[in-house]
Amino acid sequence: MLGKSRAGLRTLAGLAAASMLLAAGCTTAATPSASGSAASSSAPAAANLTMTFLPKNLGNAYFDTSFKGVQTAVAAIGGTVTQVGPAKGDDPAGQVSYINTATQQQVGALLVSANDKAAICDALKEAKTAGVKVVTFDSDTTADCRDLFINQATAEGIAKVQVDIIASEIGDAGEVAILSASANATNQNAWIEMMKKDLAANHPNIKLVDTVYGNDDDQTSFDKTQGLLSAHPNLKGIISPTTVGISAAARFLSKSSSKGKVMLTGLGTPNQMRAFVKDGTVTEFALWNPEELGALAAYAAAALIKGEITGKEGDKFKAADGKEYTVGADATVLLGEPYKFNKDNIDNFKF
Repeated sequence: MLGKSRAGLRTLAGLAAASMLLAAGCTTAATPSASGSAASSSAPAAANLTMTFLPKNLGNAYFDTSFKGVQTAVAAIGGTVTQVGPAKGDDPAGQVSYINTATQQQVGALLVSANDKAAICDALKEAKTAGVKVVTFDSDTTADCRDLFINQATAEGIAKVQVDIIASEIGDAGEVAILSASANATNQNAWIEMMKKDLAANHPNIKLVDTVYGNDDDQTSFDKTQGLLSAHPNLKGIISPTTVGISAAARFLSKSSSKGKVMLTGLGTPNQMRAFVKDGTVTEFALWNPEELGALAAYAAAALIKGEITGKEGDKFKAADGKEYTVGADATVLLGEPYKFNKDNIDNFKF
């Protein structure tokens, strides 16, 4: 499962995306990344291909990359998209306000990475009742709150690849800690629980001594890394299943006496981790292609809007390059499998 590059890692570059904002009330003036893309619609007039992209927070490199994929896909299908979101990644109430606005604007679809599994559900159900198609990606809600969930990889696979890497790097023995995003992040918590089970079942000589939360904030994650090293002088490894967390931890380690002594792995993007891999701070980490994840969410939303699928198990739809995807149990669509990046392959990827 964790071999060479998968289809989920093909670069989506090459398609241009035009830009367009929806109503001013749907954007955030505080950040220039709340932007959109548009193209002339070739869809039937009845198809409302206006979409709102709602990540956990704005200014997050991971979600910026996802939005590029959304823009490309939306341009290809002839729709429009606007990105909105709270400033922090632990603000479900902030997400609710944007969901309500999008519902009032009668957009065709919401693409949402949930800050909390349940807290945004009532707002999403109201959106669905109003005819808005709801597609979650990256971080899910409960199944009754959305039409589809676009899963980057199986939770088991994501947890296992990170545990396998850290176990290999520390000789399958010693103390490790986890630097996560927010305490309520659905995806993070699922991965962490599976990591704990994997460690207990297959790595009895590795002890998980702490789990801390950087709230997907660079400085907070940086400080939490420093705190872990101070609190656990025998720490041998850190797993950070968040792109903000792993880069902040790498930044701290790269300038500390723990560089090369405390191993770091987790989920990151090649662009943000390249320098740390090349200077020896990080040996290996994992991820999928967030640009393709965003694109798949947009194609799924378009298929729902057009009535090509309903979200039932067995439904099929096509995305980029005509690749066909099938809806699985609990209205979930799987992008692919995680991939390991290291000094031998990291320059092959630009995202």
